[in-house]
Amino acid sequence: MHRAGPLLCYVTDLHALSGGATPENLVKQIGAAVEAGVDWVQVREKDLPARDLNEIVRAAVRYSAERFVRHPEIPRVKIIVNDRMDIALAAGADGVHLGGESLAVNEINKVRASGVFSEGFLIGCSCHSMEDAQKAERDGADYVYFGPIFETPAKIKFGAPQGIDRLKEVSSSVSIPVIAIGGIGVEDAADCVRAGAAGVAAIRMFQAAKDLRGEVARLRKQLG
Repeated sequence: MHRAGPLLCYVTDLHALSGGATPENLVKQIGAAVEAGVDWVQVREKDLPARDLNEIVRAAVRYSAERFVRHPEIPRVKIIVNDRMDIALAAGADGVHLGGESLAVNEINKVRASGVFSEGFLIGCSCHSMEDAQKAERDGADYVYFGPIFETPAKIKFGAPQGIDRLKEVSSSVSIPVIAIGGIGVEDAADCVRAGAAGVAAIRMFQAAKDLRGEVARLRKQLG
């Protein structure tokens, strides 16, 4: 599924880009994240027209493929698309991530059973309780995001932070990977992994980094 060691997942947010909220700047940011060595890029742009989103995802897939050609010894960066199964398929992405208003995991899994997806196509979803995570596993999810672990503006609508202890409980309650999300910084990532998370996902930690390559290297060193 991924390289040995915890996953580093960059979640995009066009509107939080420091260089301006344009598709062109987002494509540049995704390219920088791929070159810095993240494991996954989740394209989480829910309000873009389909044509614009498709172009962004296609560019992300191209960046990932080009880097793999140059560095075949390193697993290819996976490109995950929020909600839009159609665009994930059309652009050749590696998976789809589902939220609370998305199609249900079991519905997407039925499509996967038909053989439409490429081999290894991932289905993941966001969860905010142990029960959510366990249901996602039963319905055929390959992984879940769990959070918010810490306080963060992007996840305030999901309530109070879950905390490390709850992350540990959820991680031990399912056999699929649990990826921690929500307010995670370089100084917190190791705590999440020690609690059983298979990796960490973040917007600001990657998107606001002044030295993204250095940030990823520091995370790899801390997480082992």
